[in-house]
Amino acid sequence: VKRVCFVYVHILPKCSITGLLPENAAFQHTATQSSMYGTWYSENAVDGVRDSCSHTNTQTDPWWRVDLMKVYRVNRVAITNRQSSYSEIASRINGAVIRVGNIPDIYSNPICAVVSTIPSGATASFSCGGIEGRYVTVHIPGNGKVLTLCEVEVYGYLGGNWAVDGAATQSSTFGNWFSEKAIDGNRGLLQLYTGCSSTLNETNPWWRVDLRYIYRVSEVVVTNRKDCCAEQINGVEIRIGNSLESNGNNNPICAVIPAIPAGESYSYSCAGMDGRYVNLIIPGDMKMLTLCEVEVYGEDLSVLPYSLLSSLLMLFSGGICSSCKRIHKCDTTLVSNP
Repeated sequence: VKRVCFVYVHILPKCSITGLLPENAAFQHTATQSSMYGTWYSENAVDGVRDSCSHTNTQTDPWWRVDLMKVYRVNRVAITNRQSSYSEIASRINGAVIRVGNIPDIYSNPICAVVSTIPSGATASFSCGGIEGRYVTVHIPGNGKVLTLCEVEVYGYLGGNWAVDGAATQSSTFGNWFSEKAIDGNRGLLQLYTGCSSTLNETNPWWRVDLRYIYRVSEVVVTNRKDCCAEQINGVEIRIGNSLESNGNNNPICAVIPAIPAGESYSYSCAGMDGRYVNLIIPGDMKMLTLCEVEVYGEDLSVLPYSLLSSLLMLFSGGICSSCKRIHKCDTTLVSNP
């Protein structure tokens, strides 16, 4: 008897939770700052070069922010301070506050850490304990402050919201309220007209996200619009499954939404339902489905535990590979000797 293990490996453009090598999620993403001194652009702090720096003017509460584009569970943030022989310049970083979260506003997200001091030209790492967020902000409270950052690196993995990496579609589209806006990692409450999806007024409007792989879904979080018409969400069915029959609207029901107050996010338990597709549908005539965010949490059934994944890749490649790899299936069967 021999054991046969079939291993399918898929190359990913980025390492995520199943990746073997850490990746700087901030690298070359969009950065902004409260003001700019000379040509010390905000992007200089995410260009991968630790001796090119961003720099604000002297002002009250200067800040800098990077948009990671997706929600990450941030383990740590590394900051490189400016190289200077003047202690008063090197100490400008003292008291800087690092925040991580999903709100673009500078002061609303949870605090990861407060910088006490970083030596001139040095890089210091700050643990964030897995805070989830799309935005990483650094700001210095107080008057007459200058914020200079020679590099900001963000390490972690894509957050437990599997919907952000999926593909969304809907039965129709109102204006530019595209289906993808409900899985952009931003609950859309600060940018209502650019952050939410919406169908036209129609019969049985629906929205669907393809998670790309089969997940055991534990909960779905839905964020309702906050301006008007909060009652439009009433009666929405959340369906989960692997069928695209009737556009996926025949899959089993996880929950029915009785109501969500305007601007609120409510969580619905799905008790471990398996499926690749998550649908939201409102049965009835003259209905409009508006979603400011749909989040899907659960267990990825296509991925082996990290320890086994690492061991198998070591076995089959002779060492840790230089690119991110993900095992989708490993089946052990007993085969009789010939």
